[in-house]
Amino acid sequence: MSTASFRDCQAWRAEGLPLSTTSNEACKLYDAILTQYVKWRNDETLGGFEGCISAIKAADPDFVMGHVISTGLELAGTASSTRLNERLASAVRRTVDLANSQDISPRERLHVKAMEHFSHGNFSKASDVWEDILVDHPTDILALKFAHDAYFYLGAQNQMRDSVARVLPHWKPHMPLSGYLKGLYSFGLLETRFYDQAEKVAMEGLALTPDDAWSVHAVAHVYEMKAEVDKGLKFMEGREKDWQVSDVLASHNYWHWALYFIEKGQYESALQIYDCQVFRRCKNTGSMLDTVDACSMLCRLEMEGVCVKDRWRELLQITQPHTDDHVTLFNDLHFLMVSLGAKESGTSRRLLEGLQELAKEPGDNQQHQLAGTVGVPMCQAMMEYNQGSYDRAVELLHPLRYRMVDIGGSDAQRDVFNQLLIHAAMKSENKHHQKLGRCLLVERNAMRPDSPLTDRLMQRALALHN
Repeated sequence: MSTASFRDCQAWRAEGLPLSTTSNEACKLYDAILTQYVKWRNDETLGGFEGCISAIKAADPDFVMGHVISTGLELAGTASSTRLNERLASAVRRTVDLANSQDISPRERLHVKAMEHFSHGNFSKASDVWEDILVDHPTDILALKFAHDAYFYLGAQNQMRDSVARVLPHWKPHMPLSGYLKGLYSFGLLETRFYDQAEKVAMEGLALTPDDAWSVHAVAHVYEMKAEVDKGLKFMEGREKDWQVSDVLASHNYWHWALYFIEKGQYESALQIYDCQVFRRCKNTGSMLDTVDACSMLCRLEMEGVCVKDRWRELLQITQPHTDDHVTLFNDLHFLMVSLGAKESGTSRRLLEGLQELAKEPGDNQQHQLAGTVGVPMCQAMMEYNQGSYDRAVELLHPLRYRMVDIGGSDAQRDVFNQLLIHAAMKSENKHHQKLGRCLLVERNAMRPDSPLTDRLMQRALALHN
């Protein structure tokens, strides 16, 4: 593999982001890992993330920022908990020990501190530290990306937008990776409902870097939130060649493509994407993003009345080993969809009880702090719905409507829970709930006019209650 084109010690110094190592190779590998993270892509010519992470440890085993980026990326993937995974916990401790035994820069010290907070599940403290770095070093894209991910897990939509807005003027077109900031900014804009501006900024990003999968992803969201289904289908298909090379995000972009088909009621096309892309990829990668997408897609199809056959059981093989992780509530709720869909009641119970236990003494872990008030009742609502206790599901979910944002993810991803509430209200025997269901559909129609899915649900509500 060749890292010739990446930045060495001198190049990082020249950018005002010096790295505490004397190894040029370690600096270049750090840049190579960072570049793949920003592009959402395993670059096979470099040996992908794994190859570069092994190589950086060999180039300089004591390079603190090498440990920060490799351990930080594993933590940000949320596929493993330091509570249960001793190897990951000790990788965090090793990074802290190395930092304490060396004379590193204040910026690098802050990076270590942020990673440590994140490893304890304290995502907002971690974000505060990354923001401190960005005040003095607005071109530190590792701090920017890590903060962006943490805000995503917190459902911190304004912060996701403003974090990028604050640093944009400091980035000049000649700087490596500068074009990718457009996609990051666009995502923050669309999650705060500035859809037209989000689309414009993402398109500017794609004009600079046509293969920027995160900009593609932002546009996919805009068309999803505005229910501009045909535009979305045309856009995803027209650019598929460009974005599918970003293997880390490709499955998620295919998921967005499938959502348009579900919206249109073209379930066979959606299932084809599920089988050929989403499930196949999540089975190969075990990535949490790919996995939760698979969970959510089956759940949405089932609510639409589609029989997903034995797909729940196959997906359970991937989600079941994560039952006790409890890294994020968002992940937990998606795993629960699968154990309920696969009628694996022991696993469902175990997940709920584990969460209830952690909610008692959450410590610094924000997800566990939120579990008692939001996570547990949402899990219970899903279980009630699954057992046909629709009125109980409504009573649990409805009061949480405006707090669900706190479980993280995007508006598009959390919409599965809005749909669940509508279905529960429509199916409830309680007349007040049935009216509530119609109210929620009217509200949905105001936000996303011309949505075929909303129209179908309206028809169903009328047929059920007349």
